[in-house]
Amino acid sequence: MQIDFTKKLLGWNRDQNKRFMPWKGESDPYRIWLSEIILQQTRVEQGTAYYKRFITGFPTIADLAKASEKEIFKYWEGLGYYNRCRNLIATARIIASAYNGSFPSSYAEILALPGIGPYTAAAIASFAFGLPHAVVDGNVERVLARYFGISTTAGSAAGKKLYAELAASLLEKKDPANYNQAIMDFGATICKPQNPLCTGCVLSKKCQAFQKGWTDRLPLKQALVPRKTRWFYYFIVKAGKNKLWIRERTGNDIWQNLYEFVLWESGQFIPREKLDQTRFFMDTFGKQGFHIQHISPVHHQKLTHQTITGCFVHLDKPLTELAGYQPVLLKRLREFPFPKLITGYIENFEDP
Repeated sequence: MQIDFTKKLLGWNRDQNKRFMPWKGESDPYRIWLSEIILQQTRVEQGTAYYKRFITGFPTIADLAKASEKEIFKYWEGLGYYNRCRNLIATARIIASAYNGSFPSSYAEILALPGIGPYTAAAIASFAFGLPHAVVDGNVERVLARYFGISTTAGSAAGKKLYAELAASLLEKKDPANYNQAIMDFGATICKPQNPLCTGCVLSKKCQAFQKGWTDRLPLKQALVPRKTRWFYYFIVKAGKNKLWIRERTGNDIWQNLYEFVLWESGQFIPREKLDQTRFFMDTFGKQGFHIQHISPVHHQKLTHQTITGCFVHLDKPLTELAGYQPVLLKRLREFPFPKLITGYIENFEDP
C-alpha cells in the first residue's frame, strides 16, 4: 500500500501537477528558506508578493543580514506573525557571522537555526541539498490521514510521531525534493480541506477516507483555543507642526518591534463620553487641559488567539514632551513599520 501510494503520487506529479509558485524548483537555500518562513501561517497568494519584495530588496542572505531591523520589518509589514520576522533577522545574521554567509548544509545545523522547525528544515535539506528528509505540514497530514484512515489527532504528541514516521517511510529517498513537492502540491490542489477532488483522484481507490465516507472528518484536529478580545485606544497626539508622537513596541507581547501611537489598553470597551474621564486620560492629558477632538469608528484585527479592537482618539492640541515616545513628521509615518490595524488607518489619515 505504501509503495503504491508513493508510485502513484509521483506519477500524478509528473503528468498532472500544474501548480506554479515562483520558488518551485528552486535550489538556492536562501530563497527556499525565505519562501518557507513567509509561508508559515500565510496563504501562497499573499506570500508570493512578499517573497518577490524580499528577493528584490535583499538579493542575498548577506544583504538581509546587514539591513537594519526597521527596514526589514517595513518589508514584512502587514504579513503578521512578526516573530517570524525576528527569527528571519536572527538567522540571517547567524549565517553571515558563523557560516561566512553560506547556508549550512546538514539537517541538524539547519534545524538549530532560529525559527526553523522540522518541516522547514526538511524542506531546505531536501530541496537545496537533496537530503532524504520528509516534510510534514498540514497538507501532508491531510493526505496521509485520509489515505491511511488515521484516527490519531494531528498536533498531539502521538500524532506528530506517527505522521513523521509514516512520512519518512513513504519518502522517495533517491529524489526527496520531487516527492516532497509532490505531496505538498497534492494536498493543496487535490486533497483540499474543503471540497477535495476525490472523483478522478489517482489515490481514491485505496483511500480509506474516500472509501468509507470519512473525508470530511479527517484529519482529526485538536480543539481550538478560545479567542479573547483586547481593547486598544490609540491617542493621536501632535508633537508640534505636522508631527505626531509614536514609539516602538517592546516586551514579550504582540507586535514587538513595530510602532504605534500613544496607547492605552482597557479591559473593556469605553464609550466616548466616558473616555476623557478615565484615570489614564486624566493622568496623561487631563491635567494639561487636553480635550478629545475626534474619535474614529471601531477597527478590528483578528490574530490567532485574540481579536484587537481599536479606536483612534485625536486630541485638540500639541504636547511638547512625552516620555518613551518620539516625534515624527506626518510625511515620514509610512517609513515606519506598523501593525495592520494602524497602517489601515494611516492610509486614510486626515487630521480633523
